[in-house]
Formats: sequence, C-alpha cells, structure tokens
Amino acid sequence: MPISAEHVGRRYPAAPPYVVSRAKIAEFAAALLDDNAAYRGDHPVAPPTFAAVIAAQAWSALFDDDELGLALNRTMHTDQTFTFHRPLRPGDHVVAELSIEKVRARGSLDMITVLVDLTVDGEAVCEARSTLMHTRED
Repeated sequence: MPISAEHVGRRYPAAPPYVVSRAKIAEFAAALLDDNAAYRGDHPVAPPTFAAVIAAQAWSALFDDDELGLALNRTMHTDQTFTFHRPLRPGDHVVAELSIEKVRARGSLDMITVLVDLTVDGEAVCEARSTLMHTRED
C-alpha cells in the first residue's frame, strides 16, 4: 500500500544521537560563507539551518519503511521550517524523532509533510518541518 492519509500520525524510532561539535559548527558556517561571530569563540551556537543536518538523518526511517513505497530518487525537498526553543551548542547530544504530519495525493504525486522533533536530554530544542514531493512509479 503506497503512502496515504492513513499514515498520518505514524512515528518512527529516534535516529542515533548526533553530537554537535565546535568543528561541525565551524564547517557548516564556512560552507554558508557566514562569518557571524556567534558561530565562533568560546561559546558558539550553531547556525539555525544546522538543524537540517540532524533532521535529515531521521528521514532514513521514512524511506526504510517498505509499506510506504517511497524512493529517495523520486523525492524532492520542497519546503523547510524550524521552530527553535534554544540554539544548538557544542556538546549537545541531539535526538531526532520523525513523524508523518500530513499526506496529500494528487494523481501520481504525493505531498508529504514530516515533523522531526529534536531533543537534548529530553528537552525540546527544535521542531523541523519539511514538505517532500514524491512521484509514484507507474
């Protein structure tokens, strides 16, 4: 059975914890060509979009779910939003847990909204919401 509205609410086990480090923050900021001082120094924080790196690791559960019939090579990431409760910092062990929030089917196209909850020691730090556009095989 391909993905459908019946799958809304499905939650997946958390991805392995991601450890945020100064080096990863610096690499990410450099890749963005962002020289904001907040990403350097003694107490750096991660750029906001750094959360996408961690959230994307939770997506594997979605694509590994054979019941949904999703294929990464037929998927486009169309939208991304973040709701932060605090910035990500070096030393954070971030746990990412994905759930399916919305599914809309239009012909051979599925629009899937997923929510990835990012937590550190059980504390909510960010919600990363993504919309994926997936084409089904004929």
